[in-house]
Amino acid sequence: MTNPIRFQPVPRSAIYVHVADQIRDAILNRSLPSGERLPPERELAQQFGVSRATIREALRHLQAQGLLAPRGRTSPMQAASPDAAVDRFREALTHVVQLQSVPLPDLIELRVAIETAAMTRAAAAPVEAHLAEARAALEEMERPEISPVEFHQADVAFHVALVAASGNQALALVMLAVRDSIRLHLDEALRGRSFATIRPRVVEEHRGLLRAIERGNAKSAATLLRAHLSEFYGT
Repeated sequence: MTNPIRFQPVPRSAIYVHVADQIRDAILNRSLPSGERLPPERELAQQFGVSRATIREALRHLQAQGLLAPRGRTSPMQAASPDAAVDRFREALTHVVQLQSVPLPDLIELRVAIETAAMTRAAAAPVEAHLAEARAALEEMERPEISPVEFHQADVAFHVALVAASGNQALALVMLAVRDSIRLHLDEALRGRSFATIRPRVVEEHRGLLRAIERGNAKSAATLLRAHLSEFYGT
């Protein structure tokens, strides 16, 4: 008879984790809406049957996850807004990319995949309000007196608007996070290149992307996008 398998003892979870789990569930299922203030620490401690120190640890845990936000030095915490949670997600992904030393070609490939999927949807049934945002960003890029910093901001706004025009919120969210990660490589991509030289070409390529989406030509948009990003970042 073979010896039975032996398992190692597992540590008991910290009490604050259970407290945080309940509050997290309330935030995510919207029973605690965005901007709604939590009860004071003393009241929470009574409800959960734990110490105020445990409550403070649970709240710090949820704040680090971007689910709670401070309302003031003495006021109770409040459920964070969706925008705050998105910002924390983007920040976390950017840190992971840096820690893993993800190479630029891999990031570009991911961005191409995201934008291609979004443009396929946008070409078929665009969200017109976001196409209008893309047009406005392109007009900003065409301003003769625009500075390099303003140009880059308009460039980013253009691509984000085209992804948002797909109507797919998940694609738009991931696009923002990937864009932030790629921004780490932007200075290197632009180093030694004349703004006056690259600006007309970038503007013309953006015009082509927008026209392809407006005409419902997803295949053309995907081809133009890959060429645009690969040439711009030198990958």
